[in-house]
Amino acid sequence: MNYYDYIIVGGGASGLMMAYRMSNDAFFENKSILIIDKEKKNTNDKTWCYWETENDEWNNIVSASWKNIIFKSEFHSTEESIAPYEYKMIRSKDFYFKIWSHLETKKTITFEASSVLSIHQLDKEASVITKDKIFKTKTILNSILFTDAYKKQSKYPVLQQHFVGFFIKTKKDVFDSNAATFMDFTVDQSGNTRFMYILPYANNEALFEYTLFSKQLLPYNDYKVEIDKYLRERNITDYEIVEKEQGSIPMTCYKFWNHNTENIINIGTAGGWSKASTGFTFKNTTKNTIKLVNHIKKNKPFPKFHKTNKFWFYDLLLLDILSKKNHLGAFIFGKMFQRNTPKQILKFLDEDTSLLEDLQIQLKLPIIIFMKAAFARIFRFI
Repeated sequence: MNYYDYIIVGGGASGLMMAYRMSNDAFFENKSILIIDKEKKNTNDKTWCYWETENDEWNNIVSASWKNIIFKSEFHSTEESIAPYEYKMIRSKDFYFKIWSHLETKKTITFEASSVLSIHQLDKEASVITKDKIFKTKTILNSILFTDAYKKQSKYPVLQQHFVGFFIKTKKDVFDSNAATFMDFTVDQSGNTRFMYILPYANNEALFEYTLFSKQLLPYNDYKVEIDKYLRERNITDYEIVEKEQGSIPMTCYKFWNHNTENIINIGTAGGWSKASTGFTFKNTTKNTIKLVNHIKKNKPFPKFHKTNKFWFYDLLLLDILSKKNHLGAFIFGKMFQRNTPKQILKFLDEDTSLLEDLQIQLKLPIIIFMKAAFARIFRFI
């Protein structure tokens, strides 16, 4: 059979989370759902982090969590509680196992191991082209970024959050597993926004991730050199690298959702679900998959699923600044953490703050820098 009620293109976090939510909803009980990806993922190919209160739906696969976070820069350094939040880490292997263990019990869900070449809007339906087959459906939920239009336009700046991470294990206990380092800007900035991100999930095990918010990626060895240097400066020399990870997430306010059509909706990074100013995606995916299931059930048009809001504009201003003066990242984030509590910042980044709370945070940022960016951006819109 090459026709399905729903086809999910891509078996990563957003695709599998959508399948999981649909399979748990009686509305889709008799609907055929096809998931297509080149392979059924089951390894630790990613690490997802988010902040949430103690009890949330993913608690049973959280591999580590922290109630305190550390921030460091030349301007301000602190370690503080983030209550009522906890900073949580999920390894992708555990996520894949949870989702697939559930989906494989559903007779209406099918998996096709194949590389997707393209997707197409047809007359009142849509098609998916793979190497060997053509599938048709009423609805495509697509998580693969097929277009590079966001790179070719100039209306919205495009940075990358790019990183290399080493999971290391030491012979002795050298880490404080009670606090996660959210950002350590004391590393050489070299004209960019660069920081070390550290998740100590045991007293002798931790993830060290060298991260940049910038336009250009680095040669792989450059990330490795910086991680080695960071560890050496802290007298961490007797260790083994247990795992490695590498990634790059587009940071842009480009309106990916404008590519949604009557029968195709883009999800995950392809749908603009990554937080433009930070690259965080897992929490947004959790929220948006719930919204999208309800959107589908109400038979609302896909082009109207996503709407820009005040947070989209806030993110755009930061990206406008960093795209022109990338070295200001450490200063801006330093001032943010110096003048606001971590709880306020995380609530703001979660897009849960009121307008008054937004202003209380924004007025404590380098106001002149942001006012210039705001006037320049408003002038462009006009």
